[in-house]
Amino acid sequence: MHTITLIPGDGIGPEIVSAAQKVIKATGVQIEWEHHEVGIPAIEKYKDPLPKHVLESIQRNKILYKGPITTPVGTGFRSINVALRKEFDLYVNFRPVKSFEGIQSLWHNVDLIIFRENTEEFYTGIEHYIDAQKSAAEAIGIVTRFSCDRIFRYAFEYARKHGRKKVTIVHKANILKYTGGLFLEVGQQISKEYPEIETDDKIVDNFSMQLVMNPHQFDVIVTTNMFGDIISDLCAGLVGGLGMAPGANIGKDIAMFEAVHGSAPDIAGKNIANPSAIILASAMMLRYLGELDAAIKIENAVAKTIREGTHVTRDINPKNGVNTNEMTKAIINNFL
Repeated sequence: MHTITLIPGDGIGPEIVSAAQKVIKATGVQIEWEHHEVGIPAIEKYKDPLPKHVLESIQRNKILYKGPITTPVGTGFRSINVALRKEFDLYVNFRPVKSFEGIQSLWHNVDLIIFRENTEEFYTGIEHYIDAQKSAAEAIGIVTRFSCDRIFRYAFEYARKHGRKKVTIVHKANILKYTGGLFLEVGQQISKEYPEIETDDKIVDNFSMQLVMNPHQFDVIVTTNMFGDIISDLCAGLVGGLGMAPGANIGKDIAMFEAVHGSAPDIAGKNIANPSAIILASAMMLRYLGELDAAIKIENAVAKTIREGTHVTRDINPKNGVNTNEMTKAIINNFL
């Protein structure tokens, strides 16, 4: 029995999380869910977008399974995701990007892993106006040797454990000579401890062009916080979009698993959202928990359902798409 903190989120979050819970239950893995609300509903109830009792639940259970949460643009509270990463020092952002047969995309047979440093640089929220008129603003990006070291060690250890052959360090050290330079320097130093793994580096703008031209030349990608945010969505676009993109945020002893797409409030409550990303995130979570057979069962069932193409949502099959519940049932039926 695993006890897991559950935040369904808002928008389409509750619908797709409910679908994923059904899929997890069908594997036979026993989970006790601790259900909590954050964001706008939490402000209405507790006057706090991220209440203390939610943080206590995550600290106690060590695992968070989370649906998408709307972040107000420009005003209001800061990103709940960023707050959770900072609160629990979830320094690894782990995004697998994989092609699925049956998904229309620019490329096929893509299999990339993106590791993004998750706690530093420009996403730490160190920013302010520099004059009383608020006519100019400043953001500060901090990069430390400590954080560079641990993200690179995690990435190289993952590559070694999973038989990955190549790690590419993505940076902007030609311009950001201190922050980007430190990141590149640490990565190159740690790569020497893994001589069996090919290591190269790319400046982020050149890397982005190379990625679009031929993603097969890359394997494991390690980059900084803001670049990683952009690159991971770019990679998802190469294989059909964010509808198939799961993600994890991992720290020393606490981990958070989620779909990386947004809350899509325009289709909330319509039972038409694609649940694949959050279901694939559940497979990542089960792998993390040591439930390998269940994780593989889910991954294979999702792949089979999409390959067959008859019981998938309209973003995958515009002419004959089914609703969220029907796709979920098809995934469970493909366990057999």
